[in-house]
Amino acid sequence: MAERAALEELVKLQGERVRGLKQQKASAELIEEEVAKLLKLKAQLGPDESKQKFVLKTPKETLMGKYGEDSKLIYDLKDQGGELLSLRYDLTVPFARYLAMNKLTNIKRYHIAKDFDIAGNFDPMIPDAECLKIMCEILSSLQIGDFLVKVNDRRILDGMFAICGVSDSKFRTICSSVDKLDKVSWEEVKNEMVGEKGLAPEVADRIGDYVQQHGGVSLVEQLLQDPKLSQNKQALEGLGDLKLLFEYLTLFGIDDKISFDLSLARGLDYYTGVIYEAVLLQTPAQAGEEPLGVGSVAAGGRYDGLVGMFDPKGRKVPCVGLSIGVERIFSIVEQRLEALEEKIRTTETQVLVASAQKKLLEERLKLVSELWDAGIKAELLYKKNPKLLNQLQYCEEAGIPLVAIIGEQELKDGVIKLRSVTSREEVDVRREDLVEEIKRRTGQPLCIC
Repeated sequence: MAERAALEELVKLQGERVRGLKQQKASAELIEEEVAKLLKLKAQLGPDESKQKFVLKTPKETLMGKYGEDSKLIYDLKDQGGELLSLRYDLTVPFARYLAMNKLTNIKRYHIAKDFDIAGNFDPMIPDAECLKIMCEILSSLQIGDFLVKVNDRRILDGMFAICGVSDSKFRTICSSVDKLDKVSWEEVKNEMVGEKGLAPEVADRIGDYVQQHGGVSLVEQLLQDPKLSQNKQALEGLGDLKLLFEYLTLFGIDDKISFDLSLARGLDYYTGVIYEAVLLQTPAQAGEEPLGVGSVAAGGRYDGLVGMFDPKGRKVPCVGLSIGVERIFSIVEQRLEALEEKIRTTETQVLVASAQKKLLEERLKLVSELWDAGIKAELLYKKNPKLLNQLQYCEEAGIPLVAIIGEQELKDGVIKLRSVTSREEVDVRREDLVEEIKRRTGQPLCIC
């Protein structure tokens, strides 16, 4: 035990030396030499079996080869010691690796503010339908405008490419070109496939006949009768699953938000089945608004083969998930608020406790404590004698809707002056009725006594 403690202290000191050299921007040779010493000490130390600690690190080579042409979106950098690092592109590949490393076969996870995944062997399309339901619920609750969720299936795409005459080696690169149809015209996509990727013009034309179609379950049924596509096993499986998916989406009440779009390709290589992407429906820009051009606001799909890539025995764990485009949604909300000249609320505070005269700090503290005890989100300025104008200005800047004003006359009369920040209307409310009045105005449930 004493020997291990001594080694741990040496590792700690050597680690501090390496960090110090990096901060001093010492030569790469010197840093590499000291890092080697640190690694040697760590190897001597070995793992501490008494500590149940798990840290998931994803090397760059693990990320490469999973995103197709989107691999260019992985940004590389080196730290001061010359170690090659990468900014994480998404959370799906690390999640799949986590499942493989921990031999997990069933899990449902929600990553704060962004991702949702379901892993495990389940009956077809039930988890997929739930993911689409969740996506629609999130986008509807955000009230960012009308949206449409495009769906397709990688098996349908691969079957379509096969019957159109695309060679296996070109499937993924042609898939990446098709995925640009929501941004550029078919002619531009065709020119890229023919001019840059060496596809025969007649093959591109056959692809164009399919990828320019979109609709609902009726299009799925139409393609199930297509004399060529229906003869491809992969495409037939994909179309069968999509038909089932639409049945579940109808039961969930969201089929009117879904469009089967054969141009949707999702350029990431790890998708194996159903894929989907939510886009805002363009509406004429209101006065003062710039036309929105943010692209998709949510996307996802099925990736049944990714976990097996990290499992030593190649065991597969079917997975499906979605990701919300938080940054894009923020840009939409901010733009619309600016156009409407609305303030962005920076606090959840419902009421500011203010004073109209000096020497009323004790009364403000008493009142704010009463409001806190009643479950009201209240605050006050941390000054003994703030000016009333400054208190009101603070409410306007922070977006606090109400001000509870205490003055000498109000104290004598047993009332509180309640002010609406937006309308500037003021009413006297008896102190014992203040909590209920604030709840009524802010939409909180009233107390039934």
